[in-house]
Amino acid sequence: GLEKVPKDLPPDTTLLDLQNNKITEIKDGDFKNLKNLHALILVNNKISKISPMAFAPLKKLERLYLSKNNLKELPENMPKSLQEIRAHENDISKLRKAVFNGLNQVIVLELGTNPIKSSGIENGAFQGMKRLSYIRIADTNITSIPKGLPPSLTELHLDGNKISKIDAESLSGLTNLAKLGLSFNSISSVENGSLNNVPHLRELHLNNNELVRVPGGLGDHKYIQVVYLHNNNIASIGINDFCPLGYNTKKASYSGVSLFSNPVQYWEIQPSAFRCIHERSAVQIGNYK
Repeated sequence: GLEKVPKDLPPDTTLLDLQNNKITEIKDGDFKNLKNLHALILVNNKISKISPMAFAPLKKLERLYLSKNNLKELPENMPKSLQEIRAHENDISKLRKAVFNGLNQVIVLELGTNPIKSSGIENGAFQGMKRLSYIRIADTNITSIPKGLPPSLTELHLDGNKISKIDAESLSGLTNLAKLGLSFNSISSVENGSLNNVPHLRELHLNNNELVRVPGGLGDHKYIQVVYLHNNNIASIGINDFCPLGYNTKKASYSGVSLFSNPVQYWEIQPSAFRCIHERSAVQIGNYK
């Protein structure tokens, strides 16, 4: 495989796929005439170093795929035209504001499977990303939801981390969030009011955590349709945990509620706890389906 970026690439190249090689470093000048490049794929190389101005000529670059390399941090001076950055499975431990500032077109940011710690995420690191819609920081060492996420987010995937609780404040301002993935953490509590801060949430994945009760606020939530709570420590279910008081209906009906692999037994749950759920098959509680 290649050990460096080939020279004299045609200037009209729009996609450059260099994945599965042995490139160790990206140097200034490697992409000097490629001003029409839209996608750069560097997945599965041995890249540990990217020179500061290496990406400067790429004025039209929309997709940058850096996954499966040895990067310790993301380079500064990434092209402002970028819409998608994928850098999972690297050695990234820090996320600095200077790296993401001004990347106003980025919609997708994938940073999973990196040794990122919460202390390594600069406060408001993602705040300048005005169009960011999807962020994934899964399978890292973070212990809390990053602060100062942009209000444009519709999907936040933080599965497989070391998060122990959810504070309402950490979700404040995320008014467009539709999907929140927090499975496979160590979450034992969800602060009351947390779900009020994400009024358009449709899917909540909290399976494989340490919850002892159903998070508050589901009954009053207008849009939530899917709630995964399997593999927790939930020992009882209250009559108003899922449905609004009395016989009021929810604006959007549940399509999936999972409660199996919890200490609570299906015969211990009042059937009226699910009075607002019309599809019997939407609820999965162990043997009772």
